[in-house]
Amino acid sequence: MPPLPSSTASAVQIQQFYDKGLAHASYAVRCGRQIAVIDPGRDPQPYYDFADEHEANIIAVIETHPHADFVSSHLEIAQETEATIYCSKLVGAKYPHKHFDDGDRLKIGNMELHAINTPGHSPDSISVLLMDEMAQSRAVFTGDTLFVGDVGRPDLREDEAVGGHQREALAAQLYRSTRNKLMTLPGSTRVYPAHGPGSLCGKTTSLDLDSTIAKELKTNYALQPMSELEFIKVLLEDQPFVPKYFAHDVQLNKQGAPSFEDSIRAVPHLGSTDPLEPGVLLIDTRPAAKFRAGHLQGAINLQDGGKFETWLGSVVGPKEKFYLLADTKIALDTVERKTAKIGYEGNIKGALLAPAALPATSPAVDVEAVRQHPGQFTIVDIRNRTEAKTPVFDNALVIPLPELRERAHEIPTDKPVLIHCAGGYRSAAGASIVQAALPGVQVLDLGEAITDFQNQAVH
Repeated sequence: MPPLPSSTASAVQIQQFYDKGLAHASYAVRCGRQIAVIDPGRDPQPYYDFADEHEANIIAVIETHPHADFVSSHLEIAQETEATIYCSKLVGAKYPHKHFDDGDRLKIGNMELHAINTPGHSPDSISVLLMDEMAQSRAVFTGDTLFVGDVGRPDLREDEAVGGHQREALAAQLYRSTRNKLMTLPGSTRVYPAHGPGSLCGKTTSLDLDSTIAKELKTNYALQPMSELEFIKVLLEDQPFVPKYFAHDVQLNKQGAPSFEDSIRAVPHLGSTDPLEPGVLLIDTRPAAKFRAGHLQGAINLQDGGKFETWLGSVVGPKEKFYLLADTKIALDTVERKTAKIGYEGNIKGALLAPAALPATSPAVDVEAVRQHPGQFTIVDIRNRTEAKTPVFDNALVIPLPELRERAHEIPTDKPVLIHCAGGYRSAAGASIVQAALPGVQVLDLGEAITDFQNQAVH
């Protein structure tokens, strides 16, 4: 992380921990031998390692809000280290904690962390201001309220299970939180958000993982002069889809999750020849080429990759059981841990290695035939709606991947079905979903060949 600007820089260390798969940033703030951890991910080990490295103690864990897109280890860290958990009283947290709201302060060495209520992304969001011994603001940890180049989306708490809060009302709160609180901080205050590019908690997040208030005032579209009504309109348009698992994780984080390693150890492991219960989802995490060469009937190909957790929690519901399949023990352990990061490890009915004999295969696509005669295929575009506003093929049927299991029956079956996305990862999943839903229909995955068609309209 960049050093804090001032002579106090040596007195405090801010360490960012970044999980690229979930685009999640968490932080350790160390002053002397005391550490506060902010918005930790599911695996607490990186924070323990940091504390050991500096011969320091974790004395506080701060949750800026109950997260929707990952499971936090706040309760586990508190139980392991005897640290105190701090969060807003508005959370209604079910775990032992101290309230941390406007006016509340926490000492870390000779520095102070001040709570600022900044509702909008959620009604219970706080930001955490780092103040030095001269009472100067040095950094602000903004959670999902302010990102680099964006602000948090206000439409994740409308489900009755997570409060039934209207997006327009939360957007109005976010307008006031940014204008009346964050934007009034000194321009030199460093901004450390909980998410980076690719997070579904925002829509246009910058590639940068930290910033300053001055830079955001200059470059962040959401902080430009506009009325509250204009802000609400701009903020709500073109927000990305909401994965199925988000409300589940909010509830889990309000309760506090069980131990990460204990949860991984509790996953049942099966032999590759053990019988699988009929009707239970099978998630095959192997590369698409291996899946096409042979797979178990009805399996869904969610390849282990950069966004595995997000797509697992978008395709599979939080109450659904599934089998998890991989190529090697190392690969299987990796996807189990990723599954646990979104709180789905308890949904795994069994984890297993790919058996030697895999009966089903997927047909290869004739790219030239698609180029010459696209009308001979029923083309299904499974990109998100915002992406699909720029069509690759005329007359394609748009069904975003998160909706495909529920809507596959809408696809006409009088011609071969061709599935495409933007780069090939989603279409592998989509083709396997449609094949499972429409047995007997020829389903083709255009895969990475979609890039050949991206810059030309196909008529």
